[in-house]
Amino acid sequence: MANKTLPFNKEKLEEIVAQYGTPFHIYDEKAIRENARRLTQAFAWAPEFKEYFAVKATPNPYLLKILKEEGFGSDCSSLAELILAEKSEITGESIMFTSNDTPAIEFKKARELGAVINLDDITHIDFLEKAAGIPDLISFRYNPGSLRAGNAIIGNPEEAKYGLTKEQLFYAYEIARDKGATRFGLHTMVISNELNPDYFIETAEMMFDLAVELKEKLGIRIELVNFGGGIGIPYRPEQEPVKLEYVGEGVRKAYEERIVPHDLHPLKLALECGRVITGPYGYLVAHALHKKETYKNYIGLDSCMADLMRPGIYGAYHHVTVMGKENLPKDHVYDITGSLCENNDKFAVDRELPRIDIGDLIVIHDTGAHGHAMGFNYNGKLRSAELLLKEDGTVEMIRRAETLEDYFATLDFSRL
Repeated sequence: MANKTLPFNKEKLEEIVAQYGTPFHIYDEKAIRENARRLTQAFAWAPEFKEYFAVKATPNPYLLKILKEEGFGSDCSSLAELILAEKSEITGESIMFTSNDTPAIEFKKARELGAVINLDDITHIDFLEKAAGIPDLISFRYNPGSLRAGNAIIGNPEEAKYGLTKEQLFYAYEIARDKGATRFGLHTMVISNELNPDYFIETAEMMFDLAVELKEKLGIRIELVNFGGGIGIPYRPEQEPVKLEYVGEGVRKAYEERIVPHDLHPLKLALECGRVITGPYGYLVAHALHKKETYKNYIGLDSCMADLMRPGIYGAYHHVTVMGKENLPKDHVYDITGSLCENNDKFAVDRELPRIDIGDLIVIHDTGAHGHAMGFNYNGKLRSAELLLKEDGTVEMIRRAETLEDYFATLDFSRL
């Protein structure tokens, strides 16, 4: 069972709200650091290990800087994410640049920063060469097709737009070597928000076997194997978190069985997790603004899908706490909604909760990844602020809320 706790009580949260208003996302620095250390420790046995934090999960430089201090790099997939990494003083091979349908300017920036460039398609080799030149170290993203099953979020590999087939992969390494590359990485990413720990061990086994085959058939020695991300979190209280230590030990056994006997040791290992690093340690805080009773009972918040899209677009579950009423009976059933003119703008549907009164503080759990990051401005809605609950208990604003001036900044009304 996942223990849905909070890093603050009602009194502390009221102090924060009094200063910053609602809505906002708030992140728990202490918990994020401790979790980052758990992942690093789980792979401490490896000759070299690097977690490239998936910037898309929580693209805030203050969080990236915290994770850099814990030894993490950045997994980037766009120009803006590359710049965020750079602003956070993450450069060189501490950046893994994996994109698809990539414009030339992004390859140029990745080369400028010295990032590990991980190509998504065999045709991108020539495109990269013309745009920015072939780097000494190059990596390719493998799509295993029917060898691995995906899930509803990322799709099955055979239907996904990502990566090279095995045949293409072998040919791509030959082309890259002929064009001057001397160092090689291997990458895959075939699952998202997966809670079965054995899935990640099986992926490692697949990748190790592929590295051995590349060495035996092409003489290509892989120096970096990136297993991707996809480790899920227990959004529902009845779910169990992935035991990172179990995954690390399973990968260690696979490494000793597959890599060491084939003279590929030492091999650098990498992950590019995002959700599992910050997801459980972010919270969306809002006020109950309206109460509506028609065919159902609705509680309208001063927040909406602009701040958290996952329930609306995926039907995803996020736990809800009514502050100060944690121990009261859950004897009411509500839809918790936002103000967007879309009927799917709901944070919770038919949720059993204590009685909610207008003005109550509502906390939505597990928004530390793919929460604020997926925000948008449909209906002219403005995205909320991001706050950091620091280790000493103080709170810092790490991104202000959007304003109407921000929303209208790209429009020129003077010519109307």
